[in-house]
Amino acid sequence: MSQQNNQDNKNNNNNFFNQNPLMVFAIFSLLIILFFKGIVEPNANQNGLREAGVTKTTVTKQINYYELKQLIKEKKISYVAIGNLTVKAVSDQNGHKTIYYVKKVPGDGSLVPLLDKTGIPYGGYSENTWLGDLLFSWIIPIFIFFGIWMLLANRFQKNMSGGILGMGSSKKLVNSEKPKVKFDDVAGVEEAKEEVKEIVDFLKNPQRYMNLGAQIPKGVLLVGPPGTGKTLLAKAVAGEAEVPFFSVSGSSFIEMFVGVGASRVRDLFETAKKEAPAIVFIDEIDAIGKSRAAGGMGGNDEREQTLNQLLAEMDGFSSDQAPVIVLAATNRPEILDPALLRPGRFDRQVLVDKPDFEGRVKILKVHVKKIKIADDVDLEEIARLTAGLAGADLANVVNEAALLAGRADKVEVEQKDFYEAVERAIAGLEKKSRRINPKEKNIVAYHESGHALIAEVTRGAKRVSKVSIVPRGLAALGYTLNTPEENKYMMQKYELLAEVDVLLGGRAAEEVFIKEISTGAGNDLERATDIVKSMVELYGMSEVAGLMVLAKRRNTFLNGGVEKEYSEKMAEELDAYVKKVLEERYQAVLKTLEDYAPAIEKMVEELYKTETISGEQVVEIIKTYEEENGMKSRLAVHEDADEDIKQAKNG
Repeated sequence: MSQQNNQDNKNNNNNFFNQNPLMVFAIFSLLIILFFKGIVEPNANQNGLREAGVTKTTVTKQINYYELKQLIKEKKISYVAIGNLTVKAVSDQNGHKTIYYVKKVPGDGSLVPLLDKTGIPYGGYSENTWLGDLLFSWIIPIFIFFGIWMLLANRFQKNMSGGILGMGSSKKLVNSEKPKVKFDDVAGVEEAKEEVKEIVDFLKNPQRYMNLGAQIPKGVLLVGPPGTGKTLLAKAVAGEAEVPFFSVSGSSFIEMFVGVGASRVRDLFETAKKEAPAIVFIDEIDAIGKSRAAGGMGGNDEREQTLNQLLAEMDGFSSDQAPVIVLAATNRPEILDPALLRPGRFDRQVLVDKPDFEGRVKILKVHVKKIKIADDVDLEEIARLTAGLAGADLANVVNEAALLAGRADKVEVEQKDFYEAVERAIAGLEKKSRRINPKEKNIVAYHESGHALIAEVTRGAKRVSKVSIVPRGLAALGYTLNTPEENKYMMQKYELLAEVDVLLGGRAAEEVFIKEISTGAGNDLERATDIVKSMVELYGMSEVAGLMVLAKRRNTFLNGGVEKEYSEKMAEELDAYVKKVLEERYQAVLKTLEDYAPAIEKMVEELYKTETISGEQVVEIIKTYEEENGMKSRLAVHEDADEDIKQAKNG
């Protein structure tokens, strides 16, 4: 009931007058001015006319300027009062006085000479009254200034605890709600859900834990790559526990005024305690929780003061007395302050990683509930094609497939719509309107065929799903879609070298079949160089540095690059080794392409016909060529999944 009353009060306070007090005051002041201007008109002014015998009962009549001059010439006017904008003439005929009210003609200078000529007395008069001067020059401006000052003073006093004009208040920045999201709506992160389920149980039944003397964690830090569902998981915790959920972004605490962020932190926790049991969720906590040892913070730095206040608040409340759980999310855990991560504050760190195959299937099942799918849709096949994609990416794939089906005026989303959506997510939008000349098309066909063949005959390489010479994305004139069977959490040396071979396959095909190289392999060479450098700098897979690590990885979940720490001499040796390995792999790829030259020609022929061939067609072309020439099949490296394990055991 109280919540309903609070909601009604909130709605009543959110009307136009309360939300725009300055504008309302300005409009009110303008109306007052116009009102007084309306009641104090120049035609009510009698200054300068009294000596002509004018009284309040004198008849007033408005005429035009020409008629006034005619009356003056006929000497029917006894007195003329000249103002800035108007002229008033007094007529006294047969004992009846009349005031003629005339608007002056701008720039006319003949009136005064005419009056002198006819001998009619005249004078000037002020068109404003003393009351108008007093109102418009003194009283109204003073009242306006005083009203604005009182308004600002009242708002300052009302928001004193929140800073100047409410800048220190967190109410406008905090999203307060009771989420309807449940754990069933969160898929693909089963381990993370298990970690946070006991928080739900504590919020529902806190007495059970208090009787045992147990203390629930005050804070839980959700870490993982972008798009994996950290915010959704936090909402699911609140939804399952059926408690208020206060969500705010870490950047909302940072302002140019020192102390505002700390004030907002205090206000946030005070609000949460009043609604306890509750959950406070701070997204992107690295915005305020950056390590103070990293430098860049001074003693009076706003971010440091905000962090100190957050540390104090998390120390200052007891989750037993007022069950408030703090959940936070970040994809940069390595830069957080150690004081924030110690037990008693964020007691636990829960990894919310990209989903595996089963996780992707479950995520797709959650999202396809909202759309109509055809009977031919195989979600497991879509899950195999989307290895490495996060939950947000999969949601986008499902939505993109529905949009494609709607664009084609279909009643159901079909499997081919999902295929196209996956390709859009990985390779970009298909550019059918981009016309490339026959020469470039020929280069692209050989280039992509080289990638595809090397991928299928090289041990440890990713399988080919599709080869296309249709431009996609911003710059790709063609593409070879390689999809791993499953997420890889580590790679062996031969697998890294296999990836290098596949990247070099396009450039090598141009040299073998076109006898000329192009700029199309620029990105391939860059990626191949980075892989070989990483083998030396990070993984100790060379004789250059042995087991010594030469670089440190930054931003694990954001692909933030590495920090290099080695001498100039080591850099020279590293460059020489990278060049040597790339040249060795390139020569091996050239040899393979020469051995399979007819198979490459067959792929190019098919690409010219259809512009797109599947991975199965690539395998069939290679297999047919090997059988026709009595060659030992190199495709077998993909058929026995246990071959790598057997070879490792045999040493």
